[in-house]
Amino acid sequence: MLEIFSSVDAWVALLTLTFLEIVLGIDNIVFISITANKLPKHQRRKATNIGLLLAMVQRIILLFAISFLVSLKNPFYYIDTSWLHAGISWQSIILFSGGLFLLYKSTSEIHEKVELPEHDEQQAAKIKVTTLSRAIVQIVIIDFIFSIDSILTAVGMTNGISKDPNHALILMIVAVVISIIVMMLFANAVREFIEKHPSVQLLGLAFLILIGFMLIAEAAHLSHTRIFNSEIGAVPKGYLYFAIAFSLLVEFLNLRMKKKLENTK
Repeated sequence: MLEIFSSVDAWVALLTLTFLEIVLGIDNIVFISITANKLPKHQRRKATNIGLLLAMVQRIILLFAISFLVSLKNPFYYIDTSWLHAGISWQSIILFSGGLFLLYKSTSEIHEKVELPEHDEQQAAKIKVTTLSRAIVQIVIIDFIFSIDSILTAVGMTNGISKDPNHALILMIVAVVISIIVMMLFANAVREFIEKHPSVQLLGLAFLILIGFMLIAEAAHLSHTRIFNSEIGAVPKGYLYFAIAFSLLVEFLNLRMKKKLENTK
């Protein structure tokens, strides 16, 4: 089981996925914080921790469900026309619809962050919380809504990374557990960092566009789709890792330069 961690690709996927899980979880942290803050002060930490632990269990269950559907590779329907040939399976449906969802969600989120920066806080303020149990239920519901793109991102980053599908599932679970622990221990620090450097979150959302495109291409490749007799090839994950790493390097240099300019003033 632990042999997956002997692969460099697995470690790169794990680190990248964990980073994305944390960055994409910022909105989740904002909602949870606002919800918990409606309780008496002595109950806030308890509500947050219990809610996040239940959310972690919820995400792991969703990972098992999605991983099972992705493992159903045998086509149950064939498209055979003069210009389009494809074998439709549950795997291709999940990957294709997941890719479309990520493209829509990331584009919508980028629009909200740029045009409606207070949207999340306004939505969270509408939630009514009167008791600890109600707050925990709200936190779990909120996490379920935010976990969909997170789960699809995990599938996109790890699908095909190993011949054993259990290896990808292990990587996804480890990334989810680490991200939830970070939320529990460093929620305020992470949120303050993102609020100070919003471009990092926008960069994470931009990565979702790349992953969404990759999921659509992978769905077409795995279903042996041919358009005008041209088969769609697989997108090597190394390209995705390089694009993410290069973008993060540029963002890191920008942050360093910004900090240096602030110190010289």
